[in-house]
Amino acid sequence: MNSANSAKIVSFEEATSDLRTLPNYELRTPSRPRRSHHKMVVISFLGDLVAIVLALCVGYLIRFETALGTIGVRDLSLTLKSYGGHLVFGTVVMVALGVNYRLYDPKNFLNFRPIVRAIFQVCVSWSVLFLSLALVLKIDPAISRIYCVVAGIISMIALLGWRFVFYTTIRASAWSRSLRQKVVFLGWNDECATAVSRMTGNGTDSLISVAGVIEPQEGGFEEEPPEEISVLGRFESLRENLRREDVDMLIAVNGSADRVSLMEVSEICGREFIDFKLVPSCFQVLVSSLKLENVNGMPLLGVGAMPLHHAFNSIAKRMFDIMGALVGLAIFGPVVGFFMALVRAESKGPLIYKQVRLGMDGKPFEILKIRSMKLDAEASSGPGWTVKDDPRCLKVGAFMRRWNIDELPQFLNVLRGDMSLVGPRPERPELIHGFKEEIPHYNLRHNIKPGLTGWAQINGLRGDTCLRTRVKFDLHYMENWNFLWDIRIMALTFFKRSGAC
Repeated sequence: MNSANSAKIVSFEEATSDLRTLPNYELRTPSRPRRSHHKMVVISFLGDLVAIVLALCVGYLIRFETALGTIGVRDLSLTLKSYGGHLVFGTVVMVALGVNYRLYDPKNFLNFRPIVRAIFQVCVSWSVLFLSLALVLKIDPAISRIYCVVAGIISMIALLGWRFVFYTTIRASAWSRSLRQKVVFLGWNDECATAVSRMTGNGTDSLISVAGVIEPQEGGFEEEPPEEISVLGRFESLRENLRREDVDMLIAVNGSADRVSLMEVSEICGREFIDFKLVPSCFQVLVSSLKLENVNGMPLLGVGAMPLHHAFNSIAKRMFDIMGALVGLAIFGPVVGFFMALVRAESKGPLIYKQVRLGMDGKPFEILKIRSMKLDAEASSGPGWTVKDDPRCLKVGAFMRRWNIDELPQFLNVLRGDMSLVGPRPERPELIHGFKEEIPHYNLRHNIKPGLTGWAQINGLRGDTCLRTRVKFDLHYMENWNFLWDIRIMALTFFKRSGAC
């Protein structure tokens, strides 16, 4: 046999000796926060389970073994053991509600306020559910309605007490540091400062800590990072920087590297057990509606249907609008009549002012208002934004604008289907001509009906204010719509009235 082709037998130590000298051969352990989150979820779940079982047992004792036992019909044969089935079922239901209301979301381990809200929702929902069972189902022994209320209150107290001890213990120990993810940005632009502010919030409650920023592939930042954000190094030494800082997440900014290099960065993060995130520049506003769809095996990222695009939500909101408009007209009808009389006393002419606005899908409609300006107020100046202390206003008109009274006839617009009770405020077409070309995503606000009031308006964005900021508030409302938010906006409308629309 030719010596050149002969196989050389070597030991395992010799075969692997070169591997030990290669850089980065030592494996990095997976994300510490991820492991810590799992442990905290298990601990919080077990603690909640104990608190719930004890609370339901105490609720039984208070209901049947104290003076409350004399209220209602008392079954003398009833014991804690015979009620055990209800206690087990009640525990399972309450734990399931806890999961449903995100009581075990790791994002809330260092923030107690969402936990308080979730516990309140769990206990109230549990009481209502058991009360419903007591009324609908014939269970033996019967479920006591007083027990449902007492056990719900005791469970709320027990869960809040246990979770407060759990929360304060975590914050005062090394667990708070291990729960936080160390994040590094690859590149930096003007959107990163906002992202950092949103991710970190209150530093003591955040599960994110920013370790620094790495220069992009071509060198030089689009925007210089602030002084408090450390520059860790250059793109060429990315892997070494990530290992040195013991990073848990890398966020790549748009334009920080070319497509091939970003694929390599993703591979490096995978090998180092680092979460890799990419900020898509083409979706800077509608972030919560991004959906990943599979079309014939091809993954496509795009803006999906918003809440009000679903038929059920749209029909439910319309029914709510009709009922709300009828109630509004019944309550505020006399107010409208009174102020129309004041307008007539101050100025002759029509009492209702009709103005063309753009509605859903950009279709024009006539919005109704109690006239608050002098006749032919725009004859000389032309259309324009209303401003504070507008000299064109009637004396009573200024008062009506301050308290939004001139908007009350728009309940009729809601009944006609031109508007909704809550939504983006409709704009005049002659004032916003060309805005769809200048303001990103401007026309998306016309995907739903305009509102009598809106999220932007209760945040002070009325009249002659920044339209770009107003659009962002409107789109945020569209992405996150729910009935409770509508009710909150309508209630706050009476207390936040700056400006005019």
